[in-house]
Amino acid sequence: MAQSQLSQDQNQFNRHDDEIDLKELILALWKGKFTIIVVTVLCTAIAIAYALLAKEKWVAEAVITEPQIRDFVNYQKMVNDFQPIFDIYQGGTILISQQLNSFVSPKNLFQIYLQQYNSRSNKRDYISSFSDFKLELKRIRETTSDNQYLAAESSLIDGWYNRLPQPSEESGNSSLKGIAGDAEKSLAFLNGYIKYVEKKARSVIIANLNAIIESKHNELIQQKKMLTDQAKSRLKSERGLARYALQIAKAAGVDKPQQNLGDQEIFAINIGSNALEEKVKVLDSLSVDQLSMIEPNLRSINSKLCLLDNVNINPNVSFKTYQFVKQPEKPLSRTSPKRSLIAILGVLLGGMLGCFIVLVRFALREK
Repeated sequence: MAQSQLSQDQNQFNRHDDEIDLKELILALWKGKFTIIVVTVLCTAIAIAYALLAKEKWVAEAVITEPQIRDFVNYQKMVNDFQPIFDIYQGGTILISQQLNSFVSPKNLFQIYLQQYNSRSNKRDYISSFSDFKLELKRIRETTSDNQYLAAESSLIDGWYNRLPQPSEESGNSSLKGIAGDAEKSLAFLNGYIKYVEKKARSVIIANLNAIIESKHNELIQQKKMLTDQAKSRLKSERGLARYALQIAKAAGVDKPQQNLGDQEIFAINIGSNALEEKVKVLDSLSVDQLSMIEPNLRSINSKLCLLDNVNINPNVSFKTYQFVKQPEKPLSRTSPKRSLIAILGVLLGGMLGCFIVLVRFALREK
C-alpha cells in the first residue's frame, strides 16, 4: 500500500515537472523575442537581397505538331514530278512505286524537324551568333588560365544549350521552350531558333531527295548501258544469221518467199533471197539510237533519263515541316526567382533559426 502511494506521488510530481518545463520554454522564447526578431529580420533581408539580385529566368513557349498537306504542297508537287522515274512499266501496265512516299509523309517531315531541333551542332551554330554569348566567351578567355579554359568554355556552352531544352511530347505535339534573362529576349531567342531549324530541316530534306534521285539516275545509266550492250550483241547476231541465210538462199535458188520451207531453222531462208537482201541492208543501217527496236526496255529507260534532264530539284522551294498548335508568345511572368516565395521562406527560416538559438541557450543555462 505504501509503495502504491509512493508511485502515485511520483507520477504527480513528473506531470507537475513537465508543466513547469513547458511554461519555462514559453517564457524563455518570450525573453529571447528580440533575438528571434533580429535573426528573422536578418534572414528575411538576406532572402530579399538574393531574390532581387538573382538572375531572372523568363521562358517563352510554343507548341508544334505534324504539318498539314497544305503546308508542303509545293514540295509535294516537286516530288511527284519525279514519280514516273521510279514506276515500273510492264507491257501496258504501270506499277506505281512507293519509294517516294516517305519523302512526302507529314510524320517523317516532322521527325526531321525535331531531329534538327535537338542537334547540338545546330544549337552551337545558333548560339555562336549571339553577342551575349560572344561577350561571355571573351570574358572567359581573358580571365581563365589555359588549363581551365576548356572546362570553363564547356560549362558556358552547356549553360546556353540548357536555354533550348529538349522538346517535351504530349499527344503527338511537341512543346518548345526558349529561356533568357527577360521576356523579349526569351521570345526572340525561341523564335530565332525555330526559324533557323526550319531552314536546316528543309536543307536536309532537299539533300535526301537529291540523293535518291541521283542514285536512281546512276541506276538508269547502268541499266541503259547493260541493255545497250545486249541489244548490240543481238543485232550483231541477227546480222550474221541474215547474211548466212542470204548466202544459202541464193545457192538454193530461192528468190521468193516459200510456204513449204520451215522457218524454225537456224538460217531461215523461207522469205527468199530478195527479202533477205533487204533485211541485211536494214540491219546494217540500224544506229545506236535505234537499238530500242531490238531491246524495247530501252524506250522506258530513255524516257526516264529524258525526264530527269527536264525536271530539276528546286533547293529554294517553300514548304513547312511543322505547324503551330500554339504560337510563340512573350511570357507574362518570370519563371524564377519567385521573389514572394523566397521572402516568405526567409521569414519562416529566420523565425525557426531564432527559436532554435534561444532554446539552445536556455538548455545550456539549465545545465
